Amino acid sequence: MIDADLLIRGAAELCTMAGPGPSGESMLGLVAGGSVACLQGQVVWTGPDSQLEGAVRALPGARTLDASGCTVTPGFVDCHTHVLFAGERGDEFSQRCGGATYLEIAKRGGGIGATIRPTRAASRDDLVRLALPRLGRLLSFGITTAELKTGYGLDRASELCCLEAMAALPALQPVEIVPTLLCAHSIPPEFAKDREGYVRLCVEEIIPEAAKAKLARFCDAFVEEGAFTVEEGRRILSRGKELGLIPRLHADQMSQMGASRLAAELGAASADHLESIDEGGIEAMAKAKVAAVLVPVSTLFLRQSVWAPGRKLWDAGVTVALATNLNPGSAMSENAALTLSLACLMNGLSAAEALCAFTRGAARAIRMEERLGSLCVGKQADLVIHAASSHTHLPYHLAINHTRQVVKRGKVVYERELAPCAAA
Repeated sequence: MIDADLLIRGAAELCTMAGPGPSGESMLGLVAGGSVACLQGQVVWTGPDSQLEGAVRALPGARTLDASGCTVTPGFVDCHTHVLFAGERGDEFSQRCGGATYLEIAKRGGGIGATIRPTRAASRDDLVRLALPRLGRLLSFGITTAELKTGYGLDRASELCCLEAMAALPALQPVEIVPTLLCAHSIPPEFAKDREGYVRLCVEEIIPEAAKAKLARFCDAFVEEGAFTVEEGRRILSRGKELGLIPRLHADQMSQMGASRLAAELGAASADHLESIDEGGIEAMAKAKVAAVLVPVSTLFLRQSVWAPGRKLWDAGVTVALATNLNPGSAMSENAALTLSLACLMNGLSAAEALCAFTRGAARAIRMEERLGSLCVGKQADLVIHAASSHTHLPYHLAINHTRQVVKRGKVVYERELAPCAAA
């Protein structure tokens, strides 16, 4: 018999995301009437509820969660967020609704530069205080792991302060934090006439100090018109890679500059956004096994007319991941349900593929698939009970949060009373 200290029983659908794939449907690992047993923060058994009592022994004090009528999935992995910032940019939203573009707003003094000022003025404790409710809202949508980026300090002291704030967050709330250094988010105002000087600051000071302090896992760069060139991105990310920081890129968002090809060249973990990717970029990413992180809420928020080609990426064999891209300028939303819905409606994914992208694919994008993203024996017991009787209901019931209970490392960390919705 297998001992367990937590049981999740009788789900209408248990989506283990452990299927052999290549399609989203075959990756679902779907078990009708499925149950999960956990012990000391790990999954120890999955299967039909009818077989559980013959295989699993509940330890004294074990908790049982009734998942009748519900869908159980792995915890969502939000593999691209900018949770850590101060200030807000509601005025820019109004400008955008009036027809202004992202670049036009930036040239007026808005954009990333508008968030740099309050973020630099904030202390580490201020940044932690501001991040906690955002992480709480992400958790309420079933997100159990979130990648957090710097990128709103853009000087040595502020970027390191942001990383230190990230390091303080795990002790204060349950969402697992994956830290990324994004000192190459924008050229800060004081270097407006000295781009080379800022690139040197990144390469010679910020990246080495972050790596030495072991405060970041990844190094990211925004390669785009108005941000960094391909060559600047190559220098910055290559330096990070030399010092043990895995490269990632904001790539091909608003223009085609070859950023997705750079991601392939560098062996990056992911290239993110990709609204403007071309066939050559898709081919390069597939060959280099670079994950594609789609952030459809940002495409909507910026009122872009072209959406990332999720269908083409998936069919080309690229690992597709989803993320909220929570940030103050281009995706001010923690609504993971909206991300799922838009991925189906606008990026061309099926319900099963979108679910796979927000779990297994996203775990691969942050190179943590060995313990996250699926409910396999031996993996971390991160899971969500959704008050919906089928995985297809999650994106179909547009932008509605069906999260009833969230488990992180075998502990219930969020729950609310919510009656299950039927799939049809």
